[in-house]
Amino acid sequence: MINKIKNLPKSPGVYQYFNKNGKLLYVGKAKILANRVKSYFSFTPTLSPSPQLSARIHKMISETCSMDYIVVSNEHDALILENSLIKQLKPKYNILLRDDKTYPYIYIDLNNDFPRFEITRNIIKGKNIKYFGPFTTASREILESLYQLFPLVQKKGSLKNKKACLFYQIGKCLAPCEGKISKEEYHKIIINALEALKNKNILISLLDKKMNFYAQKELFEEAGKIRDTLKKIKQSTIFSQVDLKNNENYDVFALETEDTKAVMIKLFVRNGKIVSLNHTILKNDFGFSKNEIYKNTLINFYKKDMPLIAKTILLKDDFEERKEVELFLSERLKMKIRLQVPQKGPKRELVILAEKNAIESLKKVQIKYETILKQVKSILKLNNTPWTIEAYDNSHMQGSNPVGSCIYWEDGFQKNRYRHYNLKSHDEYAQMRETLVKRCESFEKNPPPNLWVIDGGKTLLNLAYDITKSFGVDLDIIAISKEKNGIKSIRAKGKTNDKIWTIDGFVPLSNHNKILQFIQMLRDEAHRFVINFHRKQKIKQDKQIELLNKKGIGVAKVKKLITYFGSFENIYSASKEELANVLNKTDAKNIYN
Repeated sequence: MINKIKNLPKSPGVYQYFNKNGKLLYVGKAKILANRVKSYFSFTPTLSPSPQLSARIHKMISETCSMDYIVVSNEHDALILENSLIKQLKPKYNILLRDDKTYPYIYIDLNNDFPRFEITRNIIKGKNIKYFGPFTTASREILESLYQLFPLVQKKGSLKNKKACLFYQIGKCLAPCEGKISKEEYHKIIINALEALKNKNILISLLDKKMNFYAQKELFEEAGKIRDTLKKIKQSTIFSQVDLKNNENYDVFALETEDTKAVMIKLFVRNGKIVSLNHTILKNDFGFSKNEIYKNTLINFYKKDMPLIAKTILLKDDFEERKEVELFLSERLKMKIRLQVPQKGPKRELVILAEKNAIESLKKVQIKYETILKQVKSILKLNNTPWTIEAYDNSHMQGSNPVGSCIYWEDGFQKNRYRHYNLKSHDEYAQMRETLVKRCESFEKNPPPNLWVIDGGKTLLNLAYDITKSFGVDLDIIAISKEKNGIKSIRAKGKTNDKIWTIDGFVPLSNHNKILQFIQMLRDEAHRFVINFHRKQKIKQDKQIELLNKKGIGVAKVKKLITYFGSFENIYSASKEELANVLNKTDAKNIYN
């Protein structure tokens, strides 16, 4: 390795460190590969970690036995490649940040004669589109409040009907579809709605009045709905004494770290007002690098199709690659982006506000399952604490409607991150292979967790390791095989002798062991999710078969069609000629019609 390091090119690129078993430890990028990689090492009297390294990086270099590198054209390409490899390969010592979700915006197209407010996460084509946001919470409640308070066109298709609807009758719309209000008068209503949207205090005041009106009329259900809406909007409102005398847009980022946990605050200022705030919790066994977190957060957050981008981004901390990231974002977003670390004035006050929120959020971080997770790591000899877990299961009925499921766990089940897969394979082994390959193919878009839990035994565990190895990912994986009672599996927690398998073999755990029960809980949730999805798919198929049967297509012909086309969707999108090639012209005509 020492010769490779000494002969590194003086070019931009990405470098990778591996341990004695060939497992990837770290991915980094360099403006000049030779200089960057050599800075990690001391060459006298033998190759060893540089004494100037942080404890985390020193430990990583101590484990490094080989390295590799990829030369690229420029530093911009190096940043992209580094970010992509970290998300796909999950190196042990890199701080993995999942892609920031795209926050919703409220927009209005003022080119329309009678415009409406709507929610978007992307850029809408049009010359006179106004965006408001991003809203990290309560975007739906704010939108519904505008339609509750102002007599706007309530439904998108209302104007097409040219006839007043129920909303006109109940006083929630002024029927522009029948010409009962002019464009000029409607525009005045839009101006008032825009003021309420720009200033949440106005919106809250109007909702308060509406709620009290309903309460006085003893319309308590309506009053209760507004009360709940008010609560969410107030919770999303950030009150600040910062005096911004201009109408500038700023994004503010502040990081606070403590041992194995960290919080990144994102605060958004639009037209001189704080519109929303969001925090991201990070967990890592080996501590944190501010340079890595700021760099990866900014690169992952800012995308080309964001509706409203602040040109000035304020940071609590300076970081090593700030200038490089600033140039990278400017090129990606096709505008001049400035990354500033303000030292005084209103900008500094915004950073202090974000910092205070980061400190408070870090204090509140409670990892509910931290003890059991560390026991899982220790007893099952995992490389990392499984802060994030995915569990997999498959289901089919005599080979029909094969489906796979992936459930996601992070301090509890996160159902918005569950995934299911329609499969083509018909045996359990091939179905699990298909499910895991599909998941690996999405790693760049949705990075892997700390741990996979496979519903199955040693054979499926080995399969999972082979698949991740083929994708170059070093991932902790365990399997849980069900205890059998005759031919029926037993699932009741605390009463089974299910087996936990790791790469080293069977781990004996009693049926009352909390680790076993925790893994069972994950397995059972994956099973519940896949069974529900399979049931829906089976009902859907039965309806489609019934429809074909009514057209004179019997069971044998349906099987023939499915075998040829693969799915009902493909059958229904096929041409008459394609259908006739499988069956006959009469049947093809009936199906096509």
